[in-house]
Amino acid sequence: MPASKEEIRLADRTDRWRFVCPVGHRSWEPTNNHFWCQKCASNYSDDVDPEFSVLLDKKTGERIERDDLVLRPGGSLDARNGGEA
Repeated sequence: MPASKEEIRLADRTDRWRFVCPVGHRSWEPTNNHFWCQKCASNYSDDVDPEFSVLLDKKTGERIERDDLVLRPGGSLDARNGGEA
């Protein structure tokens, strides 16, 4: 488990390209307590689950559990609040 939680700014293109679903897609979205990948869902295969709780960090190769992530919306309101959601 990481010493501190990794932060992902959902509106930041760099962050969205850095973190991928377990299959390697960048079309994931956070949901209630897990993630969902649009490309995995459209695969129509029993071998691929579009719901998952781990993202792959392409920069480090590390698999990061959702509980170890802080997800920030990162929109214009976020910028006005000094980066705090």
